[in-house]
Amino acid sequence: MSGKRGNGEGSIYPYKNGFAAYVWVTTPDGKKKRKYVYGKTREDVHDKWIKLHAEAKNGPVVTKSPTVAQYLAYWMKEVVEPDLRPKAAETYGMHVRLYITPGLGSKRLDKLSVRDVRTWINKLQAQCQCCAQGKDAARPKVDKNPARRQRCCAIGQCCGRTVSRRTVQDTRTVLRSALSNAMREELISKNVASLVKVRSAGTQKPKPWTVEEARTFLEAARAAGDPLYPAYVLVLVLGFRRGEVLGLTWDSVNLDAGEITVERQLQRIARRLVHSETKTEASTAVLPLPDICVTALQLRRKAQEAAKQAAGELWSDSGFVFTTRYGTPIEPRNFNREFDARSVKAGVRKIRLHDTRHTCGSLLAALDVHPRIAMQILRHSKIAVTMEIYTHVPSESTRKALRKLGKHLGNQADPT
Repeated sequence: MSGKRGNGEGSIYPYKNGFAAYVWVTTPDGKKKRKYVYGKTREDVHDKWIKLHAEAKNGPVVTKSPTVAQYLAYWMKEVVEPDLRPKAAETYGMHVRLYITPGLGSKRLDKLSVRDVRTWINKLQAQCQCCAQGKDAARPKVDKNPARRQRCCAIGQCCGRTVSRRTVQDTRTVLRSALSNAMREELISKNVASLVKVRSAGTQKPKPWTVEEARTFLEAARAAGDPLYPAYVLVLVLGFRRGEVLGLTWDSVNLDAGEITVERQLQRIARRLVHSETKTEASTAVLPLPDICVTALQLRRKAQEAAKQAAGELWSDSGFVFTTRYGTPIEPRNFNREFDARSVKAGVRKIRLHDTRHTCGSLLAALDVHPRIAMQILRHSKIAVTMEIYTHVPSESTRKALRKLGKHLGNQADPT
C-alpha cells in the first residue's frame, strides 16, 4: 500500500517497522495531551485511531498507565487507609503485599487481562507460600535450637504450604475492589477480576460448647481464682469478642445500674495496640448485666485494686478493666493462649475463642430467647446471621433472658 495518507488521517505516519498515530485527548486531571497508538499496518493503526477518537469523545482518556503495583500502592495510601478501619486496611495491605503485587505487580494496569488474572489465581492456589515468601530461607542455617534452623523449602524439602481457598477468594476480592476504584477514576474501562470465577471456600460449621461444657469451664476458672474469669464470663454470657473484652474500660461499666456499654475494642495493628471503635455500628450497644456478670466485675475491681497496691509506682493507670499485673493492656494473643490453657485445665473440648459467640447463641436458644432478643445481645447487624444459630423460640425481654442465662450458668460459679 502507498504511504500516502488518506482523508482525515493527518496524524497517522510511518514509525519504525510500522505506523503510529495520535489523538488529542483530555486526561482525567483535565489536561490536553497526545495519546498514541501503534501497529504494523496502516489499517491496524487506522482502526485503533478511530477507536481512540471515540474514546476521546466519550470522556477523559489516560495517556500513561501505571503498573498494577504502582496503582495498588496509590490505592492503599489514598483510598483504603483513609476510608477503612485500621484492621480492615491492614488485612487489605497483607493481601496486596503477599499475593497480588508479587503475581501481578509488573503488569500495566490498562493491559491487565482476564487471562492474566486467571493464570495468577491458578498459580496462587498451587504455589507453596513458604517458597514464594522465603520463610524457611529467612531462618539461619545453623542455630543451637533445631526448631529455628532451616528445615524444609530452603534445603530442598518443600513443605507445600499452599493458601486456603478462602485466602484465594479474599485476595481476588481485594484485587476486584482495587480495579473497581480504577474504573471510577477512569483509568480502565472494565474490571477483569470480576470476570474471573473463583470457587467459593467451604465453610466449616463451628462446634461450640454445650451449656454444660460452658458451665464446667466457668466453674473451673472461678475455683482456680483465674484473674481472667470475669473476662470469660463476659465472653460466654454476653458474647463479647476478644477485642471488646480487652478494650473495655471502667468508664463503660455501671455496676450500680447493672449496665455495660460496648463501644471500643483493643487490637494489635501494624505492631502496635490500637484502642478503636467497635467492628460495626451494630456492635455498639448498652447491655443490661445479669447477676453473674455484676459479681464477676466486682471481683475484677477488687483484684485490680490489689494489683495496683502491689505494683506501687510501677502501676500504669490505663483505665482498662482487664490488665496485666502492672496495669498495662493485655496482649490479644496472650488472651487466646490463656483461654486455651484454661480449657485444658477444665477438661473441656478445645474450641476457638471466637466460637464462644456461637456458644452464647446456643445458651440463648436453650433458654427460649427469641431470635430478635438474641440478635440484640450478640449485636448482629442482620437477623439472617442470627437465624443460622437460633430456631423457633418464644419472645422474651433482654433483661429477663440475661437473668435466666446468669442463673443457668451461675449455680456454683456465682458466689452470691
